Amino acid sequence: MPALVLLGAQWGDEGKGKATDLLGGSVDYVVRYQGGNNAGHTVVVGDQKYALHLLPSGILSPECTPVIGNGVVIDPAVLLSELSGLNERGVDTSKLLISGNAHLITPYHTTLDKVTERFLGKRKIGTTGRGIGPTYADKINRVGIRVQDLFDESILTQKVEAALDFKNQVMAKLYNRRAIVTEQVVEELLGYADQLRGFVADTTLILNDAVDEGKVVLFEGGQGTLLDVDHGTYPFVTSSNPTAGGACTGAGIGPTKINRVIGILKAYTTRVGAGPFPTELFDADGEALRTIGGERGVTTGRDRRCGWFDAVIARYATRVNGLTDFFLTKLDVLTGWEQIPVCVAYEIDGERVTELPYSQTDFHHAKPVYEYLPGWSEDITKAKTFADLPKNAQGYVRALEEMSGAPISAIGVGPGRDETIQINSFI
Repeated sequence: MPALVLLGAQWGDEGKGKATDLLGGSVDYVVRYQGGNNAGHTVVVGDQKYALHLLPSGILSPECTPVIGNGVVIDPAVLLSELSGLNERGVDTSKLLISGNAHLITPYHTTLDKVTERFLGKRKIGTTGRGIGPTYADKINRVGIRVQDLFDESILTQKVEAALDFKNQVMAKLYNRRAIVTEQVVEELLGYADQLRGFVADTTLILNDAVDEGKVVLFEGGQGTLLDVDHGTYPFVTSSNPTAGGACTGAGIGPTKINRVIGILKAYTTRVGAGPFPTELFDADGEALRTIGGERGVTTGRDRRCGWFDAVIARYATRVNGLTDFFLTKLDVLTGWEQIPVCVAYEIDGERVTELPYSQTDFHHAKPVYEYLPGWSEDITKAKTFADLPKNAQGYVRALEEMSGAPISAIGVGPGRDETIQINSFI
């Protein structure tokens, strides 16, 4: 039985939640392996819509165990609020497991995130202001606070003091803000200890045992490939590794245990925040994609930037993740266009390139080279098989498959859980 990684193959917001939820009934564990509450999934079950931020999508499947891995950064207030909201709607959240090695977002992380973005002005990155970057920075600087520290007041106090020694200097001298009081931070964090204690476990051991026992484990990334801190459009990226390698470090599982890597592709392209976006549209087509596709961030509430499908990015995602399959989402949004442009290459300083340029300067200057595929006007939301799709819709899917370098094994034709065409089984 497989261990699978499921991740975004663009700039995030591709519909990973729906893909995870689709597999939920066949999966024993769903593991979030990086990111924090700067990401979000919308999952539609029947007439119910669920917006998830920190929790793995598998929490909506009763037979599945959801896991928050060590690579995730957790805002405890957000997590408890999300759990409470699901409990009020009748969702059983008691099976959740949280790695004791996951790092905590503290009040000073969110404060630093917001004031730093304001200080940067026009040079800002476009973060969500939720403290993600500063928390990962503390993790790397070895002054982070981990979930397990909530259960030892002495260690927690020492770590908060160590972190604030420097941060309070920055707050006062650079940002003209009042110092943060150690005791207040410790008191707030300790208030979460009893509420979280029952969820905390050695998730690395549990997950490795599960794979060895032949159970199905799905590793779910937040954000997307082009937001990876190493392989994305740096510096306009997140602070972690959403790419497939991040599943190994963020969940504590060896690469030889992963059988399949599934990339989620939207039938067009979107991104949130600042940074280059070669196929971005500023016209009526862009507004139509935004409106029809409901392109507003689940977590941020910000309108997403919209553009045509970028095959250069898709090929890059296939390469850096070792993708074995694609799940193509939101094909129904493209219904009604007579012709649909697809970016097949870039023009940079008069030269045509078909691979993503490694140079930040070149990518900023990249202009899309389009091919035009015939569109369709028929409603596809009721399609159950690939053959049910209009011929031009079939042609569009096959063209994207060929350009992207991996087979498309499932297609989203509507927002509902059952509005999906499965071509090849993922498990």
